[in-house]
Amino acid sequence: MPRLHKEGFKIVPIIGLALLGLALGLTYFLPQFTLKNYLIWGLFIVMITLVTRFFRVPLRHSPQNNHQVFSSADGEVVVIEETTEKEYFKDTRIQVSVFMSIYNVHINWAPVTGEVIYQKYDPGKFLPAWMPKSSELNERNTFVIRTDEGHEVLVRQIAGTVARRIAWYKKPGERVQPGDQLGFIRFGSRVDIFMPVGTSIKVKLGEKVKGSETLLAELP
Repeated sequence: MPRLHKEGFKIVPIIGLALLGLALGLTYFLPQFTLKNYLIWGLFIVMITLVTRFFRVPLRHSPQNNHQVFSSADGEVVVIEETTEKEYFKDTRIQVSVFMSIYNVHINWAPVTGEVIYQKYDPGKFLPAWMPKSSELNERNTFVIRTDEGHEVLVRQIAGTVARRIAWYKKPGERVQPGDQLGFIRFGSRVDIFMPVGTSIKVKLGEKVKGSETLLAELP
């Protein structure tokens, strides 16, 4: 059974108390035992359930293979292209981006086995996460992981219009593997993964993927 993520312990009680106060206030000012009261409490239950579900930690099977790249996030593949990565590589890479809606799990997992060699947080704007410019302009956090074969894979957490809080849990020098949590983004966001040219992509645009389970690509 999924458990509550540690980020949820910080915010679920606050939202729960706020919703409870709102429900109690509306109930107090409306006639008792009416259909409206039942709707208010029904809506309260639905809202607190959705918020709690947002912070769930699912059980995932994470295969291990030195040449395979797994999705870092749940969501929909919205970008597959060759592009210039400007922050770290400053050359041409293959980019695969996964957009997470508010209904997805918002944990970000390591896509490969290796060592974190770079991590940088940048405050920025809050453009919609599906926009191409969000990768360079929005609040973001970037990891680079070097595999044991020497390939470097960049993972970028990007905040969106609603998401205004990026958490990251790893720092340079730490080893990671698929199934390890790199971080978390609250309420709607996107993850970009940049891989070497020559990487074989295994997903299609519009495909739904699962973090730590869906095979995104195979490194050259």
